[in-house]
Amino acid sequence: MAKTNAKTSVKTPAKASTRATAKKAPDIETAARTALAKLRELSLDAQLQADLDWCLGSYSYDKNPSGLYEMVGRAIKVFTAEREKKTKGVTAKLLTDLEKSIKN
Repeated sequence: MAKTNAKTSVKTPAKASTRATAKKAPDIETAARTALAKLRELSLDAQLQADLDWCLGSYSYDKNPSGLYEMVGRAIKVFTAEREKKTKGVTAKLLTDLEKSIKN
């Protein structure tokens, strides 16, 4: 009796793409936390810090991001003004990340 080679067809999983994927913009909650941390670090606009803190607490309760969008928008204006004054710590990347999070 002759042996036959029985091959089973097994599909191998597709390999992951080696191309770099585009970085996703941070979500609004992450952007708000980043903005709050930077405002505190640079001691900028105490009222905006309080508003951002309050909105983050409100968001964690009701998941309504409308206040966060407004506060991050205000933070962008503050950071833009500080960047024009050449304040250290306000980077172009920070501003673009915050702007991207508002647009998404």
